[in-house]
Amino acid sequence: MTVLSVNVNKVAVLRNSRGGSEPDVVRAARTCLYAGAHGITVHPRPDLRHIRPDDVLDLAQLTAANGVELNIEGNPFAPPREAYPGLLALCGQAQPAQVTLVPDGDGQITSDHGFDFDQDAERLRPLVAQFKALGCRVSVFVDAGCPSLARAAAIGVDRIEIYTGPAAAALARGDARAELAACAATAREAQALGLGVNAGHDLSQANLQEFLEAVPGVLEVSIGHALIGEALYAGLQRTIQQYLAILESVQQRPA
Repeated sequence: MTVLSVNVNKVAVLRNSRGGSEPDVVRAARTCLYAGAHGITVHPRPDLRHIRPDDVLDLAQLTAANGVELNIEGNPFAPPREAYPGLLALCGQAQPAQVTLVPDGDGQITSDHGFDFDQDAERLRPLVAQFKALGCRVSVFVDAGCPSLARAAAIGVDRIEIYTGPAAAALARGDARAELAACAATAREAQALGLGVNAGHDLSQANLQEFLEAVPGVLEVSIGHALIGEALYAGLQRTIQQYLAILESVQQRPA
């Protein structure tokens, strides 16, 4: 069954907008786990706009105590700064089960593209080895239709995460056939190369089932923005349970 990792960045955005400690990121994550979420995702950025390194360490303790996975996303090329030790050093402290490498810059509001492995593979190779030496499973963010997945496999990554923003937009428009086909083809190619497949970005209750029915063998979806928005109306625990019901429904459908 596809597992759900909840991205709690947006809880930190709300906290940081006011200062102080409320809403409490760890309490929100604990509620997600109580409701049945399979893991927690965070994407700390060097500018500390939402999740901060101290949050990451607190969430590492929470997930370890509950026997679930912590997934830390980030740009492995971003240098350390004051209060941000760099992704590799942070993972060394937090010991996440998974690190997802994402090529996002400071000016991006959110991640919006995957790696170009023709350009980035050799820069990534030693970093992948260092993350794996920490005991992390390494996933890399890719666009649907990525032409160079074989190069990603060759540098030692374990999984890809398909960037699902374009597919989600196409599903909202009602003309998603081409985007879903591209995601499915990328998933099948990755699996043929021995890579696991994750997915994330703009997935929601409105599109998750259709996406998973079209794309084979997705191991994990990380969902944050839509989920936290939906929780404002329905409550966090109920929203998590609604996502889990979708995952269970897809699991039970005949192939």
